Amino acid sequence: MARLFHVPLSPFCRKVRLSLAEKKIEVELVEERYWEQDSDFLRRNPAGKVPVLRLDGNVMAESSAICEYIEETRPDPPLMPKTPEARYEVRRLIGWFDDKFHNEVTSKLLYERVNKKVTGQGYPDSKNVKEGARAIKYHLDYMSWLLDHRRWLAGDQMTLADFAAASHLSALDYISDVDWNRSRAVKDWYAKIKSRPAFRSILADQVPGFRPPAHYADLDF
Repeated sequence: MARLFHVPLSPFCRKVRLSLAEKKIEVELVEERYWEQDSDFLRRNPAGKVPVLRLDGNVMAESSAICEYIEETRPDPPLMPKTPEARYEVRRLIGWFDDKFHNEVTSKLLYERVNKKVTGQGYPDSKNVKEGARAIKYHLDYMSWLLDHRRWLAGDQMTLADFAAASHLSALDYISDVDWNRSRAVKDWYAKIKSRPAFRSILADQVPGFRPPAHYADLDF
Protein backbone atom coordinates (compact mmCIF):
# COMPACT_ATOMS: atom_id res chain seq x y z
CA MET A 1 0.00 0.00 0.00
CA ALA A 2 1.13 3.55 -0.71
CA ARG A 3 2.03 5.75 2.25
CA LEU A 4 1.61 9.53 2.26
CA PHE A 5 3.30 11.72 4.84
CA HIS A 6 1.06 14.76 5.01
CA VAL A 7 -0.60 17.56 6.95
CA PRO A 8 -4.43 17.56 6.77
CA LEU A 9 -4.92 21.20 5.74
CA SER A 10 -1.94 21.43 3.41
CA PRO A 11 -3.30 22.17 -0.09
CA PHE A 12 -0.25 20.49 -1.62
CA CYS A 13 -0.94 17.29 0.33
CA ARG A 14 -4.61 17.50 -0.55
CA LYS A 15 -3.80 17.71 -4.25
CA VAL A 16 -1.86 14.44 -4.01
CA ARG A 17 -4.61 12.83 -1.93
CA LEU A 18 -7.20 13.76 -4.56
CA SER A 19 -5.07 12.32 -7.34
CA LEU A 20 -4.55 9.06 -5.44
CA ALA A 21 -8.24 8.77 -4.59
CA GLU A 22 -9.40 9.57 -8.12
CA LYS A 23 -7.12 6.80 -9.40
CA LYS A 24 -8.42 4.48 -6.63
CA ILE A 25 -4.96 3.95 -5.18
CA GLU A 26 -5.16 2.84 -1.57
CA VAL A 27 -2.95 4.93 0.67
CA GLU A 28 -2.02 5.05 4.32
CA LEU A 29 -2.05 8.61 5.62
CA VAL A 30 0.64 9.51 8.14
CA GLU A 31 0.47 12.96 9.72
CA GLU A 32 3.91 14.54 9.71
CA ARG A 33 4.98 17.32 12.08
CA TYR A 34 7.35 18.64 9.44
CA TRP A 35 8.19 21.78 11.43
CA GLU A 36 10.01 19.63 14.00
CA GLN A 37 12.52 18.65 11.28
CA ASP A 38 12.71 15.06 12.50
CA SER A 39 15.80 13.25 11.18
CA ASP A 40 13.74 10.38 9.72
CA PHE A 41 11.56 12.84 7.85
CA LEU A 42 14.57 14.79 6.56
CA ARG A 43 15.97 11.55 5.18
CA ARG A 44 12.74 11.11 3.24
CA ASN A 45 12.84 14.70 1.99
CA PRO A 46 15.88 16.87 2.76
CA ALA A 47 13.78 19.92 1.81
CA GLY A 48 11.77 19.30 4.98
CA LYS A 49 8.39 19.71 3.26
CA VAL A 50 5.25 17.67 2.83
CA PRO A 51 3.86 15.83 0.97
CA VAL A 52 6.15 12.84 0.72
CA LEU A 53 4.77 9.74 -1.00
CA ARG A 54 6.03 6.18 -0.90
CA LEU A 55 4.77 4.39 -3.98
CA ASP A 56 6.15 1.66 -6.23
CA GLY A 57 9.25 1.40 -4.08
CA ASN A 58 10.01 5.10 -4.58
CA VAL A 59 10.05 7.96 -2.08
CA MET A 60 8.83 11.09 -3.83
CA ALA A 61 8.46 14.75 -2.89
CA GLU A 62 6.99 17.89 -4.54
CA SER A 63 3.26 17.68 -5.11
CA SER A 64 3.16 18.50 -8.84
CA ALA A 65 5.93 16.04 -9.66
CA ILE A 66 4.13 13.38 -7.60
CA CYS A 67 0.81 14.01 -9.37
CA GLU A 68 2.43 13.77 -12.80
CA TYR A 69 4.15 10.52 -11.80
CA ILE A 70 0.79 9.12 -10.72
CA GLU A 71 -0.75 10.28 -13.99
CA GLU A 72 1.97 8.69 -16.10
CA THR A 73 1.94 5.36 -14.26
CA ARG A 74 -1.84 5.19 -13.75
CA PRO A 75 -3.35 6.98 -16.76
CA ASP A 76 -6.97 5.95 -16.07
CA PRO A 77 -9.04 7.90 -15.39
CA PRO A 78 -7.07 10.68 -17.10
CA LEU A 79 -6.39 13.90 -15.22
CA MET A 80 -4.33 15.45 -18.01
CA PRO A 81 -5.64 16.20 -21.52
CA LYS A 82 -4.06 14.74 -24.65
CA THR A 83 -2.81 17.74 -26.62
CA PRO A 84 0.33 19.72 -25.72
CA GLU A 85 -1.67 22.97 -25.73
CA ALA A 86 -4.25 21.62 -23.30
CA ARG A 87 -1.60 20.09 -21.06
CA TYR A 88 0.18 23.44 -21.00
CA GLU A 89 -2.98 25.14 -19.79
CA VAL A 90 -3.38 22.61 -16.98
CA ARG A 91 0.22 23.14 -15.87
CA ARG A 92 -0.16 26.93 -16.12
CA LEU A 93 -3.16 26.88 -13.80
CA ILE A 94 -1.50 24.50 -11.36
CA GLY A 95 1.36 26.99 -11.22
CA TRP A 96 -1.14 29.82 -10.73
CA PHE A 97 -2.73 28.21 -7.67
CA ASP A 98 0.36 26.65 -6.15
CA ASP A 99 2.42 29.81 -6.60
CA LYS A 100 0.41 33.01 -7.03
CA PHE A 101 -2.73 31.96 -5.15
CA HIS A 102 -0.67 30.29 -2.43
CA ASN A 103 1.56 33.32 -1.87
CA GLU A 104 -1.23 35.89 -2.06
CA VAL A 105 -4.04 34.02 -0.30
CA THR A 106 -3.30 30.66 1.33
CA SER A 107 -0.14 31.78 3.12
CA LYS A 108 -1.88 34.97 4.30
CA LEU A 109 -5.04 33.30 5.62
CA LEU A 110 -4.58 29.61 6.37
CA TYR A 111 -0.96 29.84 7.47
CA GLU A 112 -1.62 32.88 9.65
CA ARG A 113 -4.81 31.56 11.25
CA VAL A 114 -3.90 27.87 11.61
CA ASN A 115 -0.28 27.01 10.92
CA LYS A 116 1.15 29.58 13.32
CA LYS A 117 -0.91 28.19 16.19
CA VAL A 118 -0.25 24.55 15.33
CA THR A 119 3.50 25.07 14.98
CA GLY A 120 3.81 27.38 17.97
CA GLN A 121 4.90 30.42 15.96
CA GLY A 122 2.64 32.92 17.66
CA TYR A 123 -0.43 34.87 16.64
CA PRO A 124 -1.79 35.85 13.22
CA ASP A 125 -0.44 38.99 11.59
CA SER A 126 -3.55 41.10 10.99
CA LYS A 127 -1.91 42.89 8.06
CA ASN A 128 -1.33 39.60 6.26
CA VAL A 129 -4.86 38.42 7.01
CA LYS A 130 -6.35 41.61 5.55
CA GLU A 131 -4.17 41.30 2.44
CA GLY A 132 -5.25 37.68 1.95
CA ALA A 133 -8.92 38.57 2.39
CA ARG A 134 -8.60 41.22 -0.32
CA ALA A 135 -6.60 39.03 -2.70
CA ILE A 136 -8.97 36.07 -2.63
CA LYS A 137 -11.68 38.23 -4.20
CA TYR A 138 -9.52 38.81 -7.26
CA HIS A 139 -8.76 35.09 -7.57
CA LEU A 140 -12.41 34.09 -7.23
CA ASP A 141 -13.28 36.59 -9.96
CA TYR A 142 -10.59 35.10 -12.21
CA MET A 143 -11.94 31.61 -11.60
CA SER A 144 -15.43 32.87 -12.38
CA TRP A 145 -14.18 34.28 -15.68
CA LEU A 146 -12.54 30.95 -16.58
CA LEU A 147 -15.71 29.03 -15.74
CA ASP A 148 -17.82 31.37 -17.83
CA HIS A 149 -15.82 30.17 -20.84
CA ARG A 150 -15.17 26.54 -19.89
CA ARG A 151 -16.87 23.63 -18.22
CA TRP A 152 -13.87 23.09 -15.92
CA LEU A 153 -11.00 25.44 -15.09
CA ALA A 154 -8.64 24.29 -17.85
CA GLY A 155 -11.18 23.15 -20.43
CA ASP A 156 -14.02 20.71 -21.02
CA GLN A 157 -12.73 17.96 -18.74
CA MET A 158 -11.75 17.82 -15.09
CA THR A 159 -7.98 17.90 -14.66
CA LEU A 160 -5.23 18.31 -12.11
CA ALA A 161 -5.82 22.06 -12.41
CA ASP A 162 -9.21 21.60 -10.76
CA PHE A 163 -7.65 19.50 -8.02
CA ALA A 164 -5.01 22.16 -7.39
CA ALA A 165 -7.62 24.91 -7.05
CA ALA A 166 -9.99 22.77 -5.00
CA SER A 167 -7.17 21.80 -2.64
CA HIS A 168 -6.47 25.43 -1.75
CA LEU A 169 -10.12 26.42 -1.55
CA SER A 170 -11.13 23.41 0.53
CA ALA A 171 -8.40 24.16 3.07
CA LEU A 172 -9.54 27.79 3.24
CA ASP A 173 -13.17 26.72 3.44
CA TYR A 174 -12.31 24.73 6.57
CA ILE A 175 -11.69 28.07 8.31
CA SER A 176 -14.60 29.89 6.58
CA ASP A 177 -12.37 32.11 4.44
CA VAL A 178 -14.16 31.62 1.11
CA ASP A 179 -17.12 33.82 0.15
CA TRP A 180 -19.08 31.33 -1.93
CA ASN A 181 -21.73 33.94 -2.68
CA ARG A 182 -19.28 36.00 -4.71
CA SER A 183 -19.60 33.76 -7.77
CA ARG A 184 -22.35 31.28 -8.61
CA ALA A 185 -20.07 29.68 -11.23
CA VAL A 186 -17.30 29.02 -8.70
CA LYS A 187 -19.75 27.77 -6.09
CA ASP A 188 -21.34 25.36 -8.57
CA TRP A 189 -17.90 24.17 -9.70
CA TYR A 190 -16.82 23.51 -6.14
CA ALA A 191 -20.06 21.71 -5.27
CA LYS A 192 -19.53 19.51 -8.30
CA ILE A 193 -15.93 18.65 -7.48
CA LYS A 194 -16.40 18.14 -3.75
CA SER A 195 -19.23 15.70 -4.49
CA ARG A 196 -16.75 13.29 -6.06
CA PRO A 197 -15.83 10.18 -4.02
CA ALA A 198 -12.20 11.34 -4.11
CA PHE A 199 -13.14 14.22 -1.81
CA ARG A 200 -14.61 12.10 0.99
CA SER A 201 -11.50 11.71 3.14
CA ILE A 202 -10.67 15.40 2.81
CA LEU A 203 -14.12 16.44 4.00
CA ALA A 204 -13.70 14.14 7.00
CA ASP A 205 -10.50 15.89 8.17
CA GLN A 206 -10.52 17.29 11.68
CA VAL A 207 -7.83 19.61 13.03
CA PRO A 208 -7.65 19.84 16.84
CA GLY A 209 -8.51 23.33 18.03
CA PHE A 210 -10.30 24.25 14.81
CA ARG A 211 -13.88 23.31 13.93
CA PRO A 212 -15.01 23.54 10.29
CA PRO A 213 -18.23 25.40 9.44
CA ALA A 214 -21.45 23.41 9.12
CA HIS A 215 -21.40 23.64 5.32
CA TYR A 216 -17.85 22.30 5.01
CA ALA A 217 -18.81 18.67 4.47
CA ASP A 218 -22.27 19.44 3.06
CA LEU A 219 -22.24 18.47 -0.61
CA ASP A 220 -25.08 20.91 -1.30
CA PHE A 221 -23.57 23.67 0.85
